[in-house]
Parts: sequence; C-alpha cells; structure tokens
Amino acid sequence: MKEILLKYNRPVPRYTSYPPANFFKEGFSMENHIRLLEESNNNEEPNISIYLHTPFCKQKCYFCGCNSFIWDSDEQTEKYISALLIEIENTFKYLDTKKRKISQIHWGGGTPNNLTIDQHRRVLETIHKQALFLPNAEIAIECNPADLDEVYIKGLALLGFTRLSIGIQDFNHNVLNAINRKASLIPVNELIPLIRKHGFKGINLDFVYGLPLQTIESFKESISKAIALRPDRIVTFSYAHMPSLMSGQTKIDSSTLPMDEAKIDMYIVARKMLVEAGYEVIGFDHFALPEDDLSKAKRTKTLHRNFQGYCTRETTGQVYAFGASGITQLNKAFIQNKKTAKEYIEAINANGFATYKGYELTDLDSLCGEIIENLMCNGIVNLEMIAEEWNIDINDIYTITGFSPDKMLHLINDHLVEIRHNQITVSEAGMMVVRNIAMLFDPLIEQNGAIHSKTI
Repeated sequence: MKEILLKYNRPVPRYTSYPPANFFKEGFSMENHIRLLEESNNNEEPNISIYLHTPFCKQKCYFCGCNSFIWDSDEQTEKYISALLIEIENTFKYLDTKKRKISQIHWGGGTPNNLTIDQHRRVLETIHKQALFLPNAEIAIECNPADLDEVYIKGLALLGFTRLSIGIQDFNHNVLNAINRKASLIPVNELIPLIRKHGFKGINLDFVYGLPLQTIESFKESISKAIALRPDRIVTFSYAHMPSLMSGQTKIDSSTLPMDEAKIDMYIVARKMLVEAGYEVIGFDHFALPEDDLSKAKRTKTLHRNFQGYCTRETTGQVYAFGASGITQLNKAFIQNKKTAKEYIEAINANGFATYKGYELTDLDSLCGEIIENLMCNGIVNLEMIAEEWNIDINDIYTITGFSPDKMLHLINDHLVEIRHNQITVSEAGMMVVRNIAMLFDPLIEQNGAIHSKTI
C-alpha cells in the first residue's frame, strides 16, 4: 500500500468544490449575488444550510491555511458582529422562508470560541428571526481547546449548539510548540466527558499529520489517545507545507518536517488503527462511528462534500455563507465575500453585502461536478445513469469530461478502481487516492494554474 500511495502522491485539487476556488472570478457584482440568491429558491433544495466565519485568533498557528487574523480588540470584534447581523438580515430578504427551513449551521474560523457567548447569542437570535429551524437541525462550532472551559461549554449548550469540533491537531507538546499552538486548557480526557455532560449530540476531534517534529510513533500515540476518548468523528488532515502561499508557514523549520514516506506511514497507521477500533472510513480523511450520520449516509450513498468537509445531503445542500471570505455554495453558483475583516466590514456598511468573487456554473460544470462528487463521497458512479439523467449519450460524457477508460488503466492495474458496463467503482485502497481518480473527469485540470496540496 505504501508503494501505491508514494506513486500517486502528487499535487491534486481537493475538490471541495467544482470548479475549484481558483476559478472564481473577481469583480462579481452585488446584483448578480442578489439574483442568484433569489434563483436558489427554485433549485429543489428545501433546506437552508448556513456557514458563519469568524476570522479572529488570539495567536496564529504557523501551520494554518485558514483565513484568520490576530484578534485586535473588543471594538473590532463588535464591528464585525454588527456587520454579520446586517449581512444575515439582507440575505434572508431574498430567501423563501415560507417553504424552506434551516437544517444546519456551521461556525468556523479562525477561532469561533474567541467570541463571547453573548455575541453568539445575538447572531443566533438574528438567524432565528429570519426562518424556522428543522427539529433535527445541527448547530456546530469549531473550537480551540486552549480557550475552552466549562462555563463556555455550558453557554454554547444553552444556546442550542449540538456539535463541537475540537482542533486537537496533536497531543504532543513538542509538536504543538513547533506550530505555535497551546495545549488544551482542560486535559482532553476530562474535556470530552464534560462536553457530553452538557448534552452535545456530536463531538469531532481534528488532527493534522505531517507537522514539524511529528514521528510515526508520536502520531500513533495521539490517535490512540483519541480512540480511547471515543468521539463520534475523528478527522486526519494532511499538512500541506506551502510557505509561498501562507506566510505563517515561513516560521516553520522545514528540516523538522517528516519526509513524504514517514507522512504516508502516519496516514496508513492512523487509518488502520481507526478502522480496527470500529470507525467507518468516510471519504479519505474522515472517520465516524457506525451510528453517526456520516456513516449512515455512506451506507445509503448520500454523502456530500463542501468547503467544510464531508457532510450529508439531508442536512447540507446549498450553503449560505456569512462573514469575511465566506463562500456561498449554491447549486448553480459560488459567491465569495471580501477576504479581510476590514474589507468585509467596510463593504457591508456601505452596500449591505460584501460580494468579491463568484462563478456561475454551466451545465457542463454541473455534470462534471456531479461525477466528481459521486466518486469523492461514495466511491461509485454509473455513467450510463448520469447520461440518462442528463438526457445525453454516454459518448457525450466522455467528450465533456475528457475521460476515456484508457486513462484509468494504471489505476485498474493497481486495483484502485474497477470499470464494468460504464460503472466505476473505487476500491477501499482507491479511496485513499480518490482525488487522483476524480481528476480524470476534470476537463479544466490543464487550465488549473493553482498550487495544490499533495494527495497524502
């Protein structure tokens, strides 16, 4: 297996969207933004999913590639929250809340738990005023455990949050020091029971492999500790060292980074440990307990993927994003907000929206995106069924995507995929390099000038 992963370990798009975000176009107008919001009501998506972005952090972790800034002042945060409330109210003016209800809220960052409980309350109250929630709506938040205590956890629970995603990254203090990240304020073996005590339905623990000073043995130890805590989901993200794009990474001594072979070993051993512990493999980097919604969606082939990672079709369809750099993901378009907090606040106060980039999907984009998502999420796609759904000939799919079975021979020979009667099935091993497989249905790949992370 290691030889296969080394063979396919090359820079490839992550396909959290199709086309990838580097195809979004600057100068997208606010008028287009509003038109697309109105049109999104007619796309047979009854649910409304919300993403909220908090860009502030108390300190910048060197490895981080998220859109985040060092927290400046309470005044700055208040201005940001005020802008967020304006954007929420203005957006919902164009959504049909008589027919559509909120199924999910995901609060990411940055460090969302840098906000006060009262600031969270004001935002959630504003959302509640705009639309009804489904009874089983998920309200999730990403938290840095270095700034998480029981008072805050209880406050989140009282506001209706149902899932906490805890950014552990690694349990090893030497690794955390190397990436400028503090350890958990409360020991994690005490933190998880505390979160459960306050009634949260879901707990995620996030880890990163390939960080400075990490070894195979030290990462095994971190995953072993995570398994013992039995969270609902464990995520193992691959660290992509790209200091030319992410200035914070220039502070990492590249000589302390594990080599590709060691990094691949970390992934393989973590995956093996998690599977043996009873976790289901979700896509290529998520792991969930069998009773978790992601595992159920995997079994029914209804997994979905967006900028927040793997999710389910039941809770997540079209995503309406609020805050700096937030990306609204509609069935027919992507719309991105101004990137910095300053630009975002200024734009909201001036125009009520902070539209920056956008991309309207053609039918061809949507076709390719459907095939890629089926592969990335469910590991199977029937091209004849896709052709029938789109009322086109199977040969049209080959022409549109640029795919031909010959391009897959090396993958077939390596037992990563199987093709029978125009149905492509990805093997368990193939899911580890599914980005490489999805790439074969991307007709824009040769035009993609972006710098991508490696597969592993």
